[in-house]
Amino acid sequence: MTLSRRGLLAVGGAMGALATTAAGPGTAVAAGREHGAGRTRVRTGFDRLAADGYRLLAGQKVGVVTNPTGITTDVQHIVDVMHPDDRVNLTAVFGPEHGFRGTAQAGGSEGRYDDPATGLPVYDTYLKNGQPLADIFTASGVDTVVFDIQDVGARFYTYIWTLYDCMEAAALAGKRFVVLDRPNPVTGRAALGPVLDPAFASFVGRREISQAHGMTVAELALLFNAEFLAARPVELDIVKMSGWRRADFFDATGLPWVPPSPNMPTPETAVVYPGTCLFEGTNLSEGRGTTRPFELLGAEGVDHRWAAAANALDLPGVAFREAYFAPTFSKFQGKTVGGVQVHVQDRESFDPVRTGIALLVTAKRTWSGFAWRADNAIDRLSGNTRVRTMIDAGADTDEVVGAWAADLAAFRKIRKDHLLYR
Repeated sequence: MTLSRRGLLAVGGAMGALATTAAGPGTAVAAGREHGAGRTRVRTGFDRLAADGYRLLAGQKVGVVTNPTGITTDVQHIVDVMHPDDRVNLTAVFGPEHGFRGTAQAGGSEGRYDDPATGLPVYDTYLKNGQPLADIFTASGVDTVVFDIQDVGARFYTYIWTLYDCMEAAALAGKRFVVLDRPNPVTGRAALGPVLDPAFASFVGRREISQAHGMTVAELALLFNAEFLAARPVELDIVKMSGWRRADFFDATGLPWVPPSPNMPTPETAVVYPGTCLFEGTNLSEGRGTTRPFELLGAEGVDHRWAAAANALDLPGVAFREAYFAPTFSKFQGKTVGGVQVHVQDRESFDPVRTGIALLVTAKRTWSGFAWRADNAIDRLSGNTRVRTMIDAGADTDEVVGAWAADLAAFRKIRKDHLLYR
């Protein structure tokens, strides 16, 4: 399938493709960069769409899948910006996990309601897919579904599966789909970790991508449409960013950070999350209920030996501090527990997935109380049984990491075909 340009936008003196159409496999040309104050600044897909007068949405009834991260560079929410603008006909909003306005904790949503600020109907997409979600799109009366949510770069972060489910449902409902791109906050340099075994598909991993995918949401949309929805691809348009480079961490973008979920307070949280989120599959706290979720890990009975064992591995770019904390909710609520704090000292060399595996290995070896969750949630998070069974069998970090090398190499080849920023 060939790609056609929907429009052109002059950016920083250079011409770049504002949008790219892809009903199936394809790639897109690079957008221009905008420079200011001596450094590159990123313009998001929404910023470029708005600057072009919303021409890509002209004549369409538009619904937006978004949450509190859907903001402009001056921190206005895109729904609040578009709603009063006569150049775009915004008629509905679709909320993911945590909700459109972000009022729900993990595993929750806001349900169906009318937004008090705009009066727009808000529909709940959380845990809905296939025909039931297609029916919601049909009932909303929209012609085009727009997606604008900040991702964090990990397979088990559910917004990318909201993207996948909404693309599939839009195709079923005969709706056009537009993705407004945002940065991967932990760079787009590399795919890391195990690739999902389809036998363990769930809402924390629908399809066969690696644990840290190293892609933006627009790139993922292209991959999903070409590789996983090819039998019935959605009519897909993307609006690229300008100024983003694959090596950029979030603080290099010049964009404001809004926590994508209640336990993702900072971009630094996102750096460790692709590895330490694996602790959700154990009986240790992953730091929920603290001010440093996914950086603090621990349990009752854990002592200094864990930090010492982890530091002895001399992992690149990271050190571990013996730490004690009392979560205010979730595991060990109100109890003081011992464990580690993960201190990333060099982001460039830090490998979050390898680090997460190393911490699991050393936790099991230094704390007799270590256990996996009874429901084997670790298998859904890692996307396979090998992480759990190999660690139980006494494998070291290198052995566990080596077990996914072939699968990861195959995914990297597929991923390469859908990268927009080079």
